[in-house]
Amino acid sequence: MESRPLRYFVAVAEELNFARAAERLGISSPPLSRTIRKLEAELGVTLFERTTHSVALTPAGAVLLDQARTALDALQAAGRRAQRAAEPKLVLAVKADSDAGLLETVLAGYAADPAASLPIAVRLCRWGEQPKLLRQGEADAALVYEPFDRTGLDAETVTVERHVAAVPTGHPLAARGHATLAELGLPIDDATRLDQLHRYLDGIVARHDVRDLPQLLKLVELGELVTLLPDSVITRYPRPGIAYLDVPDAPPATLSIAWPQQSRSMSIAALVRAATR
Repeated sequence: MESRPLRYFVAVAEELNFARAAERLGISSPPLSRTIRKLEAELGVTLFERTTHSVALTPAGAVLLDQARTALDALQAAGRRAQRAAEPKLVLAVKADSDAGLLETVLAGYAADPAASLPIAVRLCRWGEQPKLLRQGEADAALVYEPFDRTGLDAETVTVERHVAAVPTGHPLAARGHATLAELGLPIDDATRLDQLHRYLDGIVARHDVRDLPQLLKLVELGELVTLLPDSVITRYPRPGIAYLDVPDAPPATLSIAWPQQSRSMSIAALVRAATR
């Protein structure tokens, strides 16, 4: 199976509209439709249910979409890793201020390991970008908070912290020093469901175009929002306009180190050892 029909298929599956998919791919609709029909004929399955007004994935199409994304990521990653091999180094992806204050310690531990044969370059990235960088071959390892998409990745826990709430000092609960999720008005009805918390935080990032932690804390100071943060933020970011509250029913904040499953690099293994130590 070639990559071009898969790319065309993924575009249609994500857009659920042949015209928009064709525009995204920079081609016209007729060759796109022909390619999809040929792919269906080769596989012997129907990938899309088409009407004059809608396009929907069939069960077979849903399976192929998941597998096609993985395959295309792997193909892209192979090319990028080959290009990067010309200048050997280990790329560690980290969201700024999302390393629990441990980055320097991890790097020092790696440098002391006899198997650490490659220099490390730290790549600072956006919220939630680390797994994509690993799958696409742009990074070799990443420090990332749970939960995240583990497709094609292995991971080990680095540290587990409590979550604290950041509220403006004028907040009614600020003086009390603690609060429940319900009292804070956070839409997390099951404290064991970290994905609920991350959807909430992703919503904050999207609504306010938040790029980094200082910007997020400024919004808290201004009374624009209340949020949960890992406990390690307290000592690194004391703010006169912010009170940090204990939240007994909040899920823990688990920082992990992740890397591609197919990796056989002794240097990556040394980095994982340093991080888990």
